[in-house]
Amino acid sequence: MNPDPSLACQLEFRPYHRPFRQPLQTAHGPWTVRQGILLRLRDGQGRVGWGEITPLPWFGSESLESALACCAERAVGQWPDLLDTIPDSHPACQFGFETAWNSLVHSGQARPAARLPQCALLPAGIAALSAWKSLWQTGAQTFKWKIGVAPMEQEQEIFGQLTRLLPAEALLRLDANGGLTPAATIAWLRVCDRTSQVEYLEQPLPPEQFILLMQLAQQFRTPLALDESVATLAQVQTCYQRGWRGVFVIKPAIAGFPSRLRQFCQQHRIDAVFSSVFETAIGRQAGLQLAAELGNGNRATGYGTGHWFAEADRLNSTDVEVLWHHLSTTCSDRLIIPG
Repeated sequence: MNPDPSLACQLEFRPYHRPFRQPLQTAHGPWTVRQGILLRLRDGQGRVGWGEITPLPWFGSESLESALACCAERAVGQWPDLLDTIPDSHPACQFGFETAWNSLVHSGQARPAARLPQCALLPAGIAALSAWKSLWQTGAQTFKWKIGVAPMEQEQEIFGQLTRLLPAEALLRLDANGGLTPAATIAWLRVCDRTSQVEYLEQPLPPEQFILLMQLAQQFRTPLALDESVATLAQVQTCYQRGWRGVFVIKPAIAGFPSRLRQFCQQHRIDAVFSSVFETAIGRQAGLQLAAELGNGNRATGYGTGHWFAEADRLNSTDVEVLWHHLSTTCSDRLIIPG
């Protein structure tokens, strides 16, 4: 997967547990803690590469336990040959391992941080009516709001208030996480069509109702976006082959190998919005680099999620050494393979 010669490398990995400031309410249920794994890869020349594995099992990725086992099995090996041993059932590991390898190969070559407009994630329910203001003041002009969490009538009432409060130039993305019925989807699309502030309605129906999503995309003015339907690159390819030409919300951290995702997006001009799975700075920066290369530059990226963690959380740091050493002193259950 890389023209560099095969190298013997050692992998060290540390899991992390990162509580949200408040539970993230979605149609999948409440989410209270982000768990993941930081990777440090070292070769015999002393070069170091960093990666991150952030599973999202309810989107179809591997579990954290399975990812940890994958790391333990590959503590020492020949790189990049070892990348080809990671199965497609472990897309978060594929992303994290290849990111670590690319980081090692380019060790010492500073890359400018990707600075892109961000879509800020609002809390579900009525809390969104006040939460948008501080995010707007920090520069956010696009907001995502989860629906399908409370009764539809209640959410549509809040939606009406929110669209009246937001500045005219603000855009709103509604994300149902596949939790709506067909009737509720049509009701939401009718409401959305009455305002110009909705950028798109994201994954209103579960992936198995793809044909109906295709039909609805032709019947309403409000664009539809796929998310759960395109969690991995294989799913992105399948939906594209079946004719989807709407928005693809791509979470690179669970999509698989970045090189394969890059190849697909370069071959096909899809309307791609790259989005976070609540990574630390390591996975975030890797995702933003892909967004800068491959995303639709007219749409904000979905990485406006940092405010969901406490400011004092050291895992917010952009200094990878700080991240790494913080885990060495705080995670009593970490698994470390000495390098």
